[in-house]
Amino acid sequence: MSSPLNPSGEFRIAGKEVRRLGYGAMRITGPGVWGEPADRAEAVQVLRHAVELGVDLIDTADSYGPFVSEEIIREALHPYTDNLLIATKAGFVRTGPDRWHVLGDPNYLRQQVELSLRRLGLERIELFQLHRIDERFPVADQIGVLRDLRDEGKIAAIGLSEVSVAQIEEAGRTAEIATVQNRYNLLDRASADVLAHCAAQGIGFIPWAPVAAGGLTGPGTALQAVADETGATPSQVSLAWLLAKSPVVLPIPGTSSSVHLEENMAASCVSLTPEQVAALDALA
Repeated sequence: MSSPLNPSGEFRIAGKEVRRLGYGAMRITGPGVWGEPADRAEAVQVLRHAVELGVDLIDTADSYGPFVSEEIIREALHPYTDNLLIATKAGFVRTGPDRWHVLGDPNYLRQQVELSLRRLGLERIELFQLHRIDERFPVADQIGVLRDLRDEGKIAAIGLSEVSVAQIEEAGRTAEIATVQNRYNLLDRASADVLAHCAAQGIGFIPWAPVAAGGLTGPGTALQAVADETGATPSQVSLAWLLAKSPVVLPIPGTSSSVHLEENMAASCVSLTPEQVAALDALA
């Protein structure tokens, strides 16, 4: 059953039913997703408040900080409740603020899984996602090492990030793919075909950067009209639109502010009519 504080519906990952409106833990690091946050105590409080508001899916990555996000999650929430699913990722090496370098060497991926287990204080990572496919290594080798780690009981389910339909199908020949995390929002619909594929196959679709309304807001815009009709903010409408797109969609808005967190989570209470969804669809 959905929490009255997060009535967003559920989706099953690794045998767990999680509420579809989760939390992305990238923003609890420093500028450029690098180093410590300005206020670590506030970051800890935001994570704890997210759980209080009904969040049971928290998404992070070893590259956020690097390592900082995973470490703060453990500080804030360990020992974890049985219903909480911590999802993490590997596949990027960091050399500085806003610097991301793809690395999918299977030996490196295995190492990072082991290190994430230690940092998070877990015996098994429920959802482990390949942050990017590295073209320098066969996809079967990158997914294969995650499949081996799954078989060893160190991860429960495998996900992908920023992939095409063809890449999902290729990866699926080596191991079952539970989720796909691609950029998708009101402004960026480039992954519409990936969402359609995930919906058809029952694969969870985790849109990152889910709130990106930009120039769509303002008097006279369709987004503002729907916001006015529902009494919600444009950001809340953006999240409600994602939740309405498909039951496989699991938005993970991130923030380092408790006030902003509460606004995001309240989006799960915003109900859109088919006409409102169609008006927002037409903004593409």
